[in-house]
Amino acid sequence: MRIALSFDDGPNNITTPQVLDLLEEHRIPASFFLIANNIVPETEGQIRRALSLGCDIENHSITHRPMAEMPAEEIKEEIRVCSEKIAAITGECPRFFRPPFISVSPALFDTVDLTFICGVGCEDWVPEVPAEERIRRILEAAADGVIYLLHDMAGNINTVEALKVVIPELKKRGFEFLTVPQLFEQCGVTPVRGRIYSNVFQTA
Repeated sequence: MRIALSFDDGPNNITTPQVLDLLEEHRIPASFFLIANNIVPETEGQIRRALSLGCDIENHSITHRPMAEMPAEEIKEEIRVCSEKIAAITGECPRFFRPPFISVSPALFDTVDLTFICGVGCEDWVPEVPAEERIRRILEAAADGVIYLLHDMAGNINTVEALKVVIPELKKRGFEFLTVPQLFEQCGVTPVRGRIYSNVFQTA
């Protein structure tokens, strides 16, 4: 059974290193969907460390504005700038995109030539959702092919605390942790254009 942890809204020098500490401790990779405005010289070290741990870096736009109703040229700019900033550090252009707020439209699918990722979340962007509830939701959703949608935004300590429990528990249950690209590859799934994925095996 295979799963992928993915994290949105970084990088930063507060929560991102705490997440990376846990990944390093448990020797597992994850995928990070970055906001280009957060990619600055002060945070580049977090990206390089993630790469050194076998993680991959993907696109989450420049500004994190809802993109469904944007004109095509604005959409292209949001994607281009974010991908170029990532490639300047990693040497590779992202292949996957998580739309901000999971706001999508036919125009967005037509304009963005990347695989769209949603993911199974636990409302971990809501400060009032405690670590215990995040743990419950993450474990309840565990299944082969699942992509988890989590956040390493600055100060999101409840997700860090939840990960301290769910990573060893999911390991105990026999789950293998992969990056999002690895998950598609190892599950033998070719992404379909015009679809947004929370599980690589989903059919709609």
